[in-house]
Amino acid sequence: MPVLGLGAYPLDPVGVLAGTAVAAGAALLPDADHHSATIAHSVPVLGRLAARTVGTLSGGHRQGAHSAIAVIVMMVLAWVLTLIAVPVDGLGTIAVGAGIGTAVLTCFGLKARGFVRTWAAAWVAGAAVGAAIVFLAPEQIAWFPLAVTLGFVVHLLGDFLTTGGVPGMLWPQVHRPPERFRETPVVNRLWLPSGHVSLPLLGDTGSFRETMLGAVLGLYCLANFGYECLRMMGVEVLAGG
Repeated sequence: MPVLGLGAYPLDPVGVLAGTAVAAGAALLPDADHHSATIAHSVPVLGRLAARTVGTLSGGHRQGAHSAIAVIVMMVLAWVLTLIAVPVDGLGTIAVGAGIGTAVLTCFGLKARGFVRTWAAAWVAGAAVGAAIVFLAPEQIAWFPLAVTLGFVVHLLGDFLTTGGVPGMLWPQVHRPPERFRETPVVNRLWLPSGHVSLPLLGDTGSFRETMLGAVLGLYCLANFGYECLRMMGVEVLAGG
């Protein structure tokens, strides 16, 4: 993961690569409140049921699943997963929870970004990454909640920068702007009639600006991914300066 890869959190190459994959998958989780979300197509029947359930519990698309409460919930759930471990003779303690979480989120990230063509391939690749973390770097699972939270928050920040915005910090309380503000230039773009808040620098969802920002971030992640792969193979890459 880029932030971890810059030294904000000490990890070896395996941990950084897995963290990048987990963060990419976690960035898709807020949209699990929508029937066409990645998670809805990940597993037959169960995927759509999960998306429908999240949408119902969160009040619909860009409601509860895009709120500050959702960030806290995901952080806690990710932390709980790191506590699920099983002692195995000859192998020590196996971090089953973090391994499964890594596998699932890696699967989502790979499929959504088009790195694999089928869900079957995505699940196989996800399982491989999850197993690698469990058996090659079990002592580093402390990064898992950070990677999940970071990916989740990045998604919300991206939505905040579009015209649709995100729910206010106090959701489920919705504070809609008074009538006098709904006609006030600038203010009516920042505080929407729905009660959402927005800083629409990227325009509408799916706009050229949003697409370009996503492409730049994707290239940065890809460069970081390649750098860590070289480190894992023992190739020294010198930084500029």
